[in-house]
Amino acid sequence: MTMTHLKPGKRMSEAVCIGDIAFLAGQIPEDLSGDIEAQTREVLDAIDGVMAELGGSKADIASVQVWLSDMDDFAGMNAVWDGWVDPSAPPARATCGVRLARPGMRVEMIAVARLANAARAAS
Repeated sequence: MTMTHLKPGKRMSEAVCIGDIAFLAGQIPEDLSGDIEAQTREVLDAIDGVMAELGGSKADIASVQVWLSDMDDFAGMNAVWDGWVDPSAPPARATCGVRLARPGMRVEMIAVARLANAARAAS
């Protein structure tokens, strides 16, 4: 099975594909001044962008881990998520509260997807 890397860097790749399975790096908001809704939209847009680069879409996502810096943001994150998720192909999902890497960061998401018939990133 072939392993390819999307945008490999010194520390990490944006995604790693093994065969037709893609493991996305944690997607985070760039603008940390926004509320949970704004940060969630930014993260989901980032996931959409990586999936498009891999030749897939949110319908190809099998699993998402959602990390919140404050579980009181759960309802706000879900409000944005519910408007984004493909209702005909919702991924498995887990949400937990954690201390995130940067002050002001309220959400981070990690996705795993199957990219059947999609182009893979070059190493």
